Amino acid sequence: MKPDFIEELRWRGMVHDMTPGTEEQLKKEITAGYIGFDPTAKSLHIGNLATIMLLVHFQRAGHKPVALVGGATGMIGDPSFKAAERKLLDEETLRENQSGIKKQLEQFLDFDSGENSAIVLNNYDWFKNFGFLEFLRDNGKHISVNYMLAKDSVKKRLETGISFTEFAYQLLQGYDFYHLYANHSVKIQMGGSDQWGNITTGTEYIRRKAQGEAYALTAPLVTKADGSKFGKSEGGNIWLDPEMTSPYQFYQFWLNCSDEDSKKLIRVFTLKSKEEIETLEKQHEEAPHLRTLQNALADDITKMVHGETELETAKKASKILFDKKATISDFDSLGEKTLLQVFETVPQKEINTPGEISYVDFLGEHIGDLIFKSKGEARRMIKEGGISINKEKITDGNAILDINPLSNKYYLIQKGRKNYFFVKII
Repeated sequence: MKPDFIEELRWRGMVHDMTPGTEEQLKKEITAGYIGFDPTAKSLHIGNLATIMLLVHFQRAGHKPVALVGGATGMIGDPSFKAAERKLLDEETLRENQSGIKKQLEQFLDFDSGENSAIVLNNYDWFKNFGFLEFLRDNGKHISVNYMLAKDSVKKRLETGISFTEFAYQLLQGYDFYHLYANHSVKIQMGGSDQWGNITTGTEYIRRKAQGEAYALTAPLVTKADGSKFGKSEGGNIWLDPEMTSPYQFYQFWLNCSDEDSKKLIRVFTLKSKEEIETLEKQHEEAPHLRTLQNALADDITKMVHGETELETAKKASKILFDKKATISDFDSLGEKTLLQVFETVPQKEINTPGEISYVDFLGEHIGDLIFKSKGEARRMIKEGGISINKEKITDGNAILDINPLSNKYYLIQKGRKNYFFVKII
């Protein structure tokens, strides 16, 4: 038996608002619904993943998901709750971004399941044929300026200024909904709560131009327990593209979520059942130090986005990194690519082959001030037992450097318990 879409979203905390009649429409028949994705980067990020999960649940409930890549609207930029106008992208960059996004969406949705197979469309395919005067004449007249000005997303920007280009964005998105309604029988548009104004412009557009009935549903924007924006790390966005955010860093991001955040995130970002999640929550409460929720969350999402092999590699790397008994052979077993991913955020330096040199000279002079400001400081730290190179404790600062580099070219230096440094030999 297929799950009820709205009920599934409710217990997961994924319903923010919806227009009257939405639930009745979805119970009545298989319905096509869409979500738009702006191609502002060549990859989607985990902020987009929340809306992707809406489409995943939509298809699991037996409905037809439509992913719309905004090849045309991406040239303008959505002003919704943005402080300033976005930089416009050129056509070549947009095409590259669209290709990357489409490939990522195919990881989550079934495009070969018969009646409710997913499809990906690009609004540039219909907007490219429109002349400016033709669009204004045939479509602009259906939505009044008063209606557009009343939207919160526009009101907030009137204080700082909004160009006509961005002001017209909701009209273009409204036309998208109409086009999909007329040509693909799409009756519902979904998105984050910040898209409510744009989405309801589409339902109004369909009512006025086609005398039709369409529906809107939004999910809450995912925030942290402290109210701050979710989905960024110190290095910026957490991307779905493994070249932009490595599988290891992706896995670690979820693993480091707080207990309170994890309770919400595991509902939004995994397909675990209510019973499974409640069992995990109980286990977590009984032994919080085991971080049961975080481990389940990180495992599920990393596997979904990057696959089983990359998940196992990320888990192996994590275990080795935090294992006090790990040896140089353990790190070498990761392979150079994973090794670099693990330490991509730690302070690094490239040096020439050290040659015959003491540990004190190597740490306090040869690699500059990466770790120590002087040889005396390095000598004191070695004497106190606080330095390891490639997981081997250094006890004699005057001894000659006699440790083989990882992958024949890297030294991993650990200062104290938590401070790591990475040196590459060139």
